[in-house]
Amino acid sequence: MKKFAFVNGNVFDTDTESFIKTNILCDDGYITDITSDPAPVGYAVVDLNGKYIIPGLVDVHTHGIAGCDFNFADEKQVANMCRAYAKHGTTSIMATLASAPLTSLMNSIFAINPNRLESKSDGANILGIHLEGRYLNPEKKGAHNIEYLSAPSTTELDDLAQAMLPAPLHFSLAPELEGAEEFIKRAKEYGATIGIAHTSATYEKALEAVKWGASAFTHTFNAMTPIHHRMPGATVCALTNDASYAEAICDGMHVHPAIIRLIYKSKPRDKMVLITDSLAAATWPDGEYDIAGTHVYVKDGVATDINGTLAGSTLTLFQGVKNMVKFLKLPFNRAIKYATINPAKMVGAEFVGKIEKNYRADFIVIDNINEPEIEAVYVGANKID
Repeated sequence: MKKFAFVNGNVFDTDTESFIKTNILCDDGYITDITSDPAPVGYAVVDLNGKYIIPGLVDVHTHGIAGCDFNFADEKQVANMCRAYAKHGTTSIMATLASAPLTSLMNSIFAINPNRLESKSDGANILGIHLEGRYLNPEKKGAHNIEYLSAPSTTELDDLAQAMLPAPLHFSLAPELEGAEEFIKRAKEYGATIGIAHTSATYEKALEAVKWGASAFTHTFNAMTPIHHRMPGATVCALTNDASYAEAICDGMHVHPAIIRLIYKSKPRDKMVLITDSLAAATWPDGEYDIAGTHVYVKDGVATDINGTLAGSTLTLFQGVKNMVKFLKLPFNRAIKYATINPAKMVGAEFVGKIEKNYRADFIVIDNINEPEIEAVYVGANKID
């Protein structure tokens, strides 16, 4: 790969959440320096002309985009999905699998893996695999096909984890199910991170799961015990437990904008994570799709099953960031970390989500920060066409 010098840009500094006029030096797809010095000899110079540069977005919970779904995609379709993610500003993903029979999940993993073995420069990089299901409570199944659900099994986990390695790996499950404690503890041995999901857990059970090793709450509020002043449930544990991450789908439909504000006000600044939970319909026309073994209908960008249950989103992560700005009346720079460094840290991928030395050279060029739109996307310092 070439050595690149991106000069004259207003570069987002994650630590201060501010833009700094500086230059970015890149070699072999990684950032080697952030400096005000002129570009060294031998570097291809890219003049950013005062535009705003933010880290490439990191989506740790996404099932699909551009008409394809990770559960059903073959190796070529996965590669096409990666290019579609990158064009919309998401440069790193956790390929998320919904509930399915074990053999089907294994086949999906084998289709995903060839696309994550080497760093990509023509599309989003797949950091790892997120298995959302099949270890979910049928009472809170959402759009997941009840026939595919199962109690947590360490025998299945061993097979899945071996196929999913190397880390990052992320599992979402209901901690109140029989076998959950053993599953969570075994998953931690593989270096996996754990999200509490599709659960009827009490506050106490959710807190116990955190002690076992769960470190996140999957699409907080959705498919989760709601708030009650005498029975607080998993939702309150997500909001009040400062050590855990709380995912949020910021589309204004899965949770009301006021709930986004509640999560924002409740969590430490480094523990809220924007996700899409997108299905194949993301960036694609309305119509009929499948997710988690369920047929869904997308109308006006809203995906529901035949019973009207929400079934994933059609959101892009960049739009989620803009929605957060709108819902919370935040300046753009205050919303960036929730879709970059926070999700990266949630799954242990601390080499993306930040414009800093030794991080991968993934970033987005923004025309302005008052009404931000994507002007260009770079993955490994290479421009996505």
